[in-house]
Amino acid sequence: MEVNNLEVTYSNILVVLRGVSLRVGDDQVVALLGSNGAGKSTMLKAISGMLSFELGKVTEGSITFNAERIDGLSPTDIVKKGIFQVFEGRPVCEHLTVEENLLIGAYSRSDSRRDIANDLDMVYSYFPSLARMKGRTAGYISGGERQMLVVGRGLLAKPSLMLLDEPTLGLGPLIVEEFFRILERLNIEQKIAIMLVEQNARAALSLASHGYVMENGRVVLDGPSDDLMRNEDIKEFYLGLSKAGRRSYKDVKHYKRRKRWLG
Repeated sequence: MEVNNLEVTYSNILVVLRGVSLRVGDDQVVALLGSNGAGKSTMLKAISGMLSFELGKVTEGSITFNAERIDGLSPTDIVKKGIFQVFEGRPVCEHLTVEENLLIGAYSRSDSRRDIANDLDMVYSYFPSLARMKGRTAGYISGGERQMLVVGRGLLAKPSLMLLDEPTLGLGPLIVEEFFRILERLNIEQKIAIMLVEQNARAALSLASHGYVMENGRVVLDGPSDDLMRNEDIKEFYLGLSKAGRRSYKDVKHYKRRKRWLG
């Protein structure tokens, strides 16, 4: 998937993304970092075709997937092409069961019931807790279980690229660790490429092979994840570290030095 010189505008007035270019290779995990309001979620919605629901549209540039231009396609057509977005907030149909929620992910497929049942078993193999509660009403499961559910629902769509928006927000450290292990397995075993928007920069860069940093609607820095982990700005503004050692959140929040990419 390639994004080339993308501009996104809301309500024909507000330009949110300006000249953004990035790439996700086959089976690659890419991290998209940035502060709140940097344009990360808008980037994912542009790729998945969801901008129109918020009066947004691509006004310049292009998005291609497997060498085919997809900006302008409907979300349903983009899912059929092999891209699925898992939204921030873990939205589920709360009145349906866990298994019914999972099967919603297969709505766009024309495969046989047997093929879909096999993929459902595959989802349960990665998320055994979902198998144990498949008949439970989804509105009564925990936040961590909801996150597994929305990712599992995405897997039922058989994506080759999955877009994850803040998947671990509000989850405990042990659940986050388990979740990233599962993502790594999905990437390796199922050959699913992943674009990951994540506030936990250390975990995101540890999983990803490449990262992009966004500020004010632009990509200001990108490179291999290992290089970004060693970058002094990334250490201070996203990892809470500096040459003098670890900084407290309060110190980082009020730190006055400008990021080098802002001039």
